[in-house]
Amino acid sequence: MCPSGELSSVPEAHVEQLETARPQGLGSGERGLVPRMARQQLPPWAQAAFLLLFLLSLGGAIEIPMDPSIQNELTQPPTITKQSVKDHIVDPRDNILIECEAKGNPAPSFHWTRNSRFFNIAKDPRVSMRRRSGTLVIDFRSGGRPEEYEGEYQCFARNKFGTALSNRIRLQVSKSPLWPKENLDPVVVQEGAPLTLQCNPPPGLPSPVIFWMSSSMEPITQDKRVSQGHNGDLYFSNVMLQDMQTDYSCNARFHFTHTIQQKNPFTLKVLTTAPYWLDEPKNLILAPGEDGRLVCRANGNPKPTVQWMVNGEPLQSAPPNPNREVAGDTIIFRDTQVSSRAVYQCNTSNEHGYLLANAFVSVLDVPPRMLSARNQLIRVILYNRTRLDCPFFGSPIPTLRWFKNGQGSNLDGGNYHVYENGSLEIKMIRKEDQGIYTCVATNILGKAENQVRLEVKDPTRIFRMPEDQVAKRGTTVQLECRVKHDPSLRLTVTWLKDDEPLYIGNRMKKEDDSLTIFGVAERDQGSYTCVASTELDQDLAKAHLTVLDDQATPTNRLAALPKGRPDRPRDLELTDLAERSVRLTWIPGEDNNSPITEYVVQFEEDQFQPGVWHDHSKFPGSVNSAVLQLSPYVNYQFRVIAINEVGSSHPSLPSERYRTSGAPPESNPSDVKGEGTRKNNMEITWTPMNATSAFGPNLRYIVKWRRREARETWNNVTVWGSRYVVGQTPVYVPYEIRVQAENDFGKGPEPNTVIGYSGEDYPRAAPTDVKVRVMNSTAIGLQWNRVYSDTVQGQLREYRAYYWRESSLLKSLWVSQKRQQASFPSDRTRGVVGHLFPYSNYRLEMVVVNGRGDGPRSETKEFTTPEGVPSAPRRFRVRQPTLETVTLEWDHPEHPNGILTGYTLKYVPFNGTKLGKQIVENFSPNQTKFLVQRSDPVSRYRFTLSARTQVGSGEAVTEESPAPPNEATPTAAPPTLPPTTEGEGAGGAVSSTDAAAATEATAVPIIPTVATATAAAATTATTAASATESPPRSTTRRKAQESAPDEPFIWNVTVFPNSKWANITWKHNFGPGTDFVVEYIDSNNTKKTVPVKAQAQPIQLTDLYPGMTYTLRIYPRDNEGISSTVITFMTSTAYTNNQADIATQGWFIGLMCAIALLVLILLIVCFIKRSRGGKYPVREKKDVPLGPEDPKEENGSFDYSDEDNKPLQGSQTSLDGTIKQQESDDSLVDYGEGGEGQFNEDGSFIGQYTVKKDKEETEGNESSEATSPVNAIYSLA
Repeated sequence: MCPSGELSSVPEAHVEQLETARPQGLGSGERGLVPRMARQQLPPWAQAAFLLLFLLSLGGAIEIPMDPSIQNELTQPPTITKQSVKDHIVDPRDNILIECEAKGNPAPSFHWTRNSRFFNIAKDPRVSMRRRSGTLVIDFRSGGRPEEYEGEYQCFARNKFGTALSNRIRLQVSKSPLWPKENLDPVVVQEGAPLTLQCNPPPGLPSPVIFWMSSSMEPITQDKRVSQGHNGDLYFSNVMLQDMQTDYSCNARFHFTHTIQQKNPFTLKVLTTAPYWLDEPKNLILAPGEDGRLVCRANGNPKPTVQWMVNGEPLQSAPPNPNREVAGDTIIFRDTQVSSRAVYQCNTSNEHGYLLANAFVSVLDVPPRMLSARNQLIRVILYNRTRLDCPFFGSPIPTLRWFKNGQGSNLDGGNYHVYENGSLEIKMIRKEDQGIYTCVATNILGKAENQVRLEVKDPTRIFRMPEDQVAKRGTTVQLECRVKHDPSLRLTVTWLKDDEPLYIGNRMKKEDDSLTIFGVAERDQGSYTCVASTELDQDLAKAHLTVLDDQATPTNRLAALPKGRPDRPRDLELTDLAERSVRLTWIPGEDNNSPITEYVVQFEEDQFQPGVWHDHSKFPGSVNSAVLQLSPYVNYQFRVIAINEVGSSHPSLPSERYRTSGAPPESNPSDVKGEGTRKNNMEITWTPMNATSAFGPNLRYIVKWRRREARETWNNVTVWGSRYVVGQTPVYVPYEIRVQAENDFGKGPEPNTVIGYSGEDYPRAAPTDVKVRVMNSTAIGLQWNRVYSDTVQGQLREYRAYYWRESSLLKSLWVSQKRQQASFPSDRTRGVVGHLFPYSNYRLEMVVVNGRGDGPRSETKEFTTPEGVPSAPRRFRVRQPTLETVTLEWDHPEHPNGILTGYTLKYVPFNGTKLGKQIVENFSPNQTKFLVQRSDPVSRYRFTLSARTQVGSGEAVTEESPAPPNEATPTAAPPTLPPTTEGEGAGGAVSSTDAAAATEATAVPIIPTVATATAAAATTATTAASATESPPRSTTRRKAQESAPDEPFIWNVTVFPNSKWANITWKHNFGPGTDFVVEYIDSNNTKKTVPVKAQAQPIQLTDLYPGMTYTLRIYPRDNEGISSTVITFMTSTAYTNNQADIATQGWFIGLMCAIALLVLILLIVCFIKRSRGGKYPVREKKDVPLGPEDPKEENGSFDYSDEDNKPLQGSQTSLDGTIKQQESDDSLVDYGEGGEGQFNEDGSFIGQYTVKKDKEETEGNESSEATSPVNAIYSLA
């Protein structure tokens, strides 16, 4: 790197080379062109900056010099340099300091969040932020409680180049509560019994340090018999008389407050005890001539005496037996015979009680017997270790010998080793070891034999491994993997990418000895592993594929020098051999023009996983000798791999082997758990120890368990696997569990005690006294009584409320009665259920939930939600049929949430940035059309429409009138390909920022969107989901499309979504045969792709979810690097999934019959009125029942006018000459007798209102619309 002071003296010719240079060998995030600029326009500081960027492109990463002149000139995004720890515990007596410092150019600004919400520092006088820093200072000198500021804080440092975040800092105030005063009764315990003195310290923050002392402040001596647990309790494995000589007090020391809290002391009283067993006699089974003994040991206070009996008689009066000898609490048997069979009793007693035990002595004479299947076949890989098992039984214990191929001497020693259980181990299999092995068991009563056939197979090896490759995007890459294996075994070759199974797509071809990738893309970059496996073994080989931009060229002549992976290290040597370590030395291979950065030392052991190599340790590339720490009882061999920036070398040849001596395990298995899988069992599981933790042969586990409350004796069993099931357990009781490792050299350390639980059963009780309180139209409050703990029969997970919508108060509105649920923590007795539908009848039940499932249901509660505000009107359409008028149409809200009382329309004319006066119109609930007369030919209109109930107005939908065809629009520059930067590819991919900027310049009309719900979905005008009847168009956009660039490009992506599907169109200038891929991701981050054949537009995305937000992009199938702008759209919500044909529905047929009847009545009334001389201007086409072709049928509205389009009496004309009612006729409630309206399934209004008799009687034939049969039918519509 050049010093900063010499940067300005770079020759102009060299600067010109830098201007046109392209970096080579960079990753996808570094490719691009260095912008060309005129030399006379580059000041010295700019030349320095470009030189630094050039050096950065050569090295991949560079440290910015600390010279102030460079630091002040170069822009940098923010970097967090200092912050408080994640768990930040503060002293309540001091001011609170939460640190956050960052660097960047320009200097970053800071803000904080508290509990994931913006933390307004200016509103709190106690909180301030340090100057030129984000560090918060909370001052309590003027009062205040530190606990009020507890929570989770996060600092944000921001400048125009980005935002850096600190850790989430959890602020907590240290607490040291007082120990509750209590009077402790003396603890009375029998001598020899276990005892636990509980500490139960008060909860502090942080947790206190616990220690035990006497009341005279002398520490309690702890040993194997007396010890302190992790929870602070003091444990006695067995109490002795001397334990009464002192008292015991638990002490808690709190760090922040430097205080010690002391609990009242325990007083211990030890009672004298009845006898208890130390060694209870066990049954003795011997072979003729063998020796044995019965032991009967007990303890108590006073010391108990021992009396022996045989078959129920005192031993003194039994017939003499020369083979039997009594020595106090032990009977010794020598050279036993069949006549020695008997049952012996041991009676040990003192003045407090006695113990009696029976044990029999049995003498068996059984000839040898084989216990395994005959003529087994064992297949093993060459040079591996194997063991041939031959289980047998007999009495006296037989001797076992092995022979090969029915001849030769006994196999033992050298490459063979025979274990006590009869198994034959062959330490290293060779070809000549193949054959038939015979095991023979012999005792004085006879012999038995069995045979095992051993087949030796060649190992599976990859002899031509895949090599690291660097390929340009769009090219073809082939990774070789040639395998040699035993022909009698079935070979399977699979591939992994980044250690995950590789999906073989249509761009890949897998053959027996290679993997070919066509049209390499950036997503193909990564590590590829070839796995060759048979039934007995496998081999792995890995290579790394780096994908470069296809435009990358060498930056200078030096960069064109070939670089390669290093050669393999050689001549490995083991020295300084010690019991638990060894020194490994190697000679490095050639680095091939790229320095070696790291060495990886691997090891293989031949007992547990022969042939599998594991990483042992890593060392810098500057060393070639290292001391390796080893584990006991492992037969090691080592190899070394060198790594540089290109890749890794082939492994070195293995070193010679070195075996360490064995030892007892130094640890026990981890993750010990006890959980019930059924209501009457408990499954004990643990994570088994690996080969380097076994420390010796025959690793096994001693599992112990006992009831926690009962303090019964330990049950134990020896297990070779990783689980054990305890049966016949009570329902959900705690157990103490211990799992200890053991091998042939001994046992591991004493294991920790883990608390497990037996299986759970279903709860037996339901919550009682359930109360429901309606809070608002969408939420209720619940309250209930807790259930008793003995009825839970397990761990109380939660209280759960099941609720469902029984019906809507709008009688004809179909609702889904699907059950929903809300869960509440087990320590709560109240909660809130939200997201309910307004104006509906609900039912609710509550249950108790444990690990097994739900308990019985509570009594069913019924409640009704009040009216709410409606959702936005659907399908708001703005048309401009002529230059003088604008037509508005809409559909009823999808969710009325009550009885609709009307619609409110607000609109304002605008011309550029000038706004006119806002006009407000109120409509009846059945009006869905309005005509606006334009006041001038230049202005446009912005319309906002919302529906109303008695509660108020709901969410609004906003639209703008389109620009007239002859209206002058600003001329925008045609979109051109954005200038490529260092972060872009040359293929023409446009970033979201550049695409958005180009879109703004085209002055496309605003796409209508629901203001409160989908504003985020319409941020990009040309790509947002259109809610209008036809896609938005403008002359300006057409010009922009016609000016598309000559390079491959995708633009004008348009989405037309529905609730469950969306139509997609786009423009491009690729060849006519180009296939595309549409990629879309939902808000759950589920990615899907749809292949599109050439010229197949528009395409439809199906199986979308209603109300879901999606992101979408389009790219050519053969070149993912060229992509459209990523756009966002939202599908419409679906109120019901009942999509059956309405023509076959009973309600629809009834509705049509009712309408026909009403029309018939209308005709009769009109005929009577006309015969009296009355004239009613009803349009002829409405004198017949409405047919399906009538465009007004779908929204339930009627249009009545006379032949001359004259307004009815008592109405006024709006701007467009349409009729609307007078203020006095504005509300239809004046004509109703209850105001109950109804909405059918698609949300249309069919409210029914009756005419007041007083108006009919007083106004006669000259009344207003209210008394007209036309208006009566109008109301019924």
